Amino acid sequence: VNLSNFGQTECHDRSGKLNGKKVLHMDRNPYYGGESSSITPLEELYKRFELPDGPPESMGRGRDWNVDLIPKFLMANGQLVKMLLYTEVTRYLDFKVVEGSFVYKGGKIYKVPSTETEALASNLMGMFEKRRFRKFLVFVANFDENDPKTFEGVDPKQTTMGEVYKKFDLGQDVIDFTGHALALYRTDDYLEQPCLETINRIKLYSESLARYGKSPYLYPLYGLGELPQGFARLSAIYGGTYMLNKPVDEIVVEDGHVIGVKSEGEIARCKQLICDPSYIPDRVRKAGQVIRVICILSHPIKNTNDANSCQIIIPQNQVNRKSDIYVCMISYAHNVAAQGKYIAIVSTTVETAEPEAEIEPALELLEPIDQKFVAISDMYEPTDDGSESQIFASRSYDATTHFETTCNDIKDIYKRMTGSDFDFENMKRKQNDVFGEDEQ
Repeated sequence: VNLSNFGQTECHDRSGKLNGKKVLHMDRNPYYGGESSSITPLEELYKRFELPDGPPESMGRGRDWNVDLIPKFLMANGQLVKMLLYTEVTRYLDFKVVEGSFVYKGGKIYKVPSTETEALASNLMGMFEKRRFRKFLVFVANFDENDPKTFEGVDPKQTTMGEVYKKFDLGQDVIDFTGHALALYRTDDYLEQPCLETINRIKLYSESLARYGKSPYLYPLYGLGELPQGFARLSAIYGGTYMLNKPVDEIVVEDGHVIGVKSEGEIARCKQLICDPSYIPDRVRKAGQVIRVICILSHPIKNTNDANSCQIIIPQNQVNRKSDIYVCMISYAHNVAAQGKYIAIVSTTVETAEPEAEIEPALELLEPIDQKFVAISDMYEPTDDGSESQIFASRSYDATTHFETTCNDIKDIYKRMTGSDFDFENMKRKQNDVFGEDEQ
């Protein structure tokens, strides 16, 4: 059954041998990746969204398109990149650095500064704000949770993030920018919580940024659908079996435990099962909705310096919402669109009965749009931890624009399955760069 897309990594111990488990990976779809696949050719995307006419000539060759259904980037120093390095799936992938991250303020977009020089020149904040912000960033960079000398009177487990902002006298715009464009929170709930997680998130952002300079994000050539394919190849090398186009008729449970999966009259027996929520509707609950709008453009987004890839964050405060709106843009430069074409995907958590009206501010930034594909998806989470049934469900993809929450989910499944934590620190593999030793 569709292992939560990166499930393969969970089956390897540090020597690279299968962790005493055999893996059979069944997928009812004819393609890899389940709900986070990349759709090709373009005709297939039109079919999927029930657009009867199919793409016009102006869209170029259908085969040149690989359109992600769920838009995400990888944090250069984040958990997914560490998983890719550890499992050596990087040998199947090529990445490009995303050219810039932008933040929306008062109807305009501004580049999120990626160097100190850019920060000092940025129109995002005034001169005095900049000084206070710099002090705050120095504090975050030096902060070490194991060294109280770096705390400057802040208690990482008690002091709330709101109180830390007060301590540095940061204004509302800077707070919005820090919480949403650097720490990448979707709502403002974090302000009331102990500051340690926020400090670590800002550190992750700066460390990711420090690796390649333009932005902290990476994106794989040919689309995100390459990720599950890479893990599938890895699994096959280690003796895993992969079946696409394999219908799942029934999950067979005896005395409350899973014993197998029935497909086309046969039963594949198993002791543990990982799957996404669509395979077990009676063991998951709805946890909200996400709207995603795929927009095909014939131009880069205005005011992004003609970037061929970028992220735009619209903080919720700027548009009177509870959660942020995100735009991920990639293009022909990533082998996902025909020459001269751009794909911008808008996403956010649904808050009202009219989701399409909610993302209007983002669509305005993208005009003119050649074609839109709108998807409103229910998000599901498992109702139990699987310890009894040994059925482990992943959570649906959220509206975040990176894979950090997905990786937390994978680590959580790993722990529930094996009883122990998935520990990056002990992975002593070749931890060189995702681009290999030689090239940058």
